[in-house]
Amino acid sequence: MTAPGTEELEQLRPYLLRYALLQLRDRESAEDVVQETLLSALEGRARFAGKSTVKTWLTGILKHKIIDLIRRRARDQPLVSDDDDGSEAEAADALFQADGHWQQFPADWGSPERALEDKRFREVFELCAKAMPLRTARVFMMREVLELSTEEICKELGITPTNLWVILHRARLALRECIEIKWGTAAA
Repeated sequence: MTAPGTEELEQLRPYLLRYALLQLRDRESAEDVVQETLLSALEGRARFAGKSTVKTWLTGILKHKIIDLIRRRARDQPLVSDDDDGSEAEAADALFQADGHWQQFPADWGSPERALEDKRFREVFELCAKAMPLRTARVFMMREVLELSTEEICKELGITPTNLWVILHRARLALRECIEIKWGTAAA
């Protein structure tokens, strides 16, 4: 396979920007990491082996650029927890009975693979992810999208594994509730 050309890389810029915005929630930072990604791709395109699509290759580079930025930010300033007012925990408690069973069992979303291919579902997911508190969204994205390990996330953010799992639990509950409301409305 031939190395990707400048035009091919530039055509993927909007996708990369959406991906970075979802992770970083800051347009300026997202544009910076996308620019760094494209520059790295241009400099290293001769090493592109063609074992994946250009989009997958660029997404991998972008993930590393986002992780590098998060690490730099974590070193520069502590993670502020002003977004944790306890309301998420109260909302989560309302979902369960005293014996730990669901008050109302989660709705069936059908095939997860098919839903991810649906543009409207991805839009709803992005909307719901943006609605989460910043720290919760950051931890969720680091774990589920950037696929960092528990140890890496805890080290980068200066939190304990127990705190990480609580934040992830809250994030998943918030996403579930939001997606059921917004996706249920869209699907109906």
